[in-house]
Amino acid sequence: MTARGGPCIVTISSGKGGVGKTTVAVNLSLCLSLAGKRVLLIDGDLGLANVDVVLGLNVRHTIRETVQEGRDLKDTLMRIAPGFSVLPASSGVPEMTRLSSQDQELLLSSLEGVAEDFDYVLVDTAAGIGESVLWFNNWVNKHCIIFSPDPTSMTDAYALIKVLTTRYDKKNFYLIVNQVESVKEGKEIFLNMESVLTRFLGITPKFLGSIPRDNAVIRGVRSQQPFLQKEPDSRAARALKQLSRGFVEELTAV
Repeated sequence: MTARGGPCIVTISSGKGGVGKTTVAVNLSLCLSLAGKRVLLIDGDLGLANVDVVLGLNVRHTIRETVQEGRDLKDTLMRIAPGFSVLPASSGVPEMTRLSSQDQELLLSSLEGVAEDFDYVLVDTAAGIGESVLWFNNWVNKHCIIFSPDPTSMTDAYALIKVLTTRYDKKNFYLIVNQVESVKEGKEIFLNMESVLTRFLGITPKFLGSIPRDNAVIRGVRSQQPFLQKEPDSRAARALKQLSRGFVEELTAV
């Protein structure tokens, strides 16, 4: 679906932790909302939530209560800014990472109901190839993969894409290279990944762009404020604004 015919739902995933996935997801969501889009960010790391930490939220209700108590998800929504809402998850609740198939169906059905009120729904999954990562990605048909120039990050991103392609027949991948030293480095890393994915998996990913390594990002995380809001003229913020335009163009074209 597209933002014109229904919500555009996309997972934000990474092969490993530490690549800035949640920070990118939060700032991208904010950027889209500032452009006039209605955006929902779902914290899909059901057992170790981080979106609330990055935003400095005082969370009262989480997705866990929908699964375990039947709470309406709309009562869990937190409005962060005009057009930007968050569905927070729980932290330190390991059973949420091992939901039964019945609980998975209940949750995804509830999420589909909430999603109808938005133009874009971003699901910030856990890192890796755990069970919740896979079924969230199986729920949608558009997958944004974030990785850094670190060889282990690239290897793990490839592994995640391989699982989603071979096990679930997923094809629509959109790549973001985070923490790069230059635009040139970001493009070269993407082209390398594209070559590998085309050769071994027969898929052609789309490049959404890269985000530079920038101390503004670190300052934003430490102050629990989106760097886009705290330092809107920083290198990272400018790159993210450009990336968000590509995000809208590419993801609504399919």
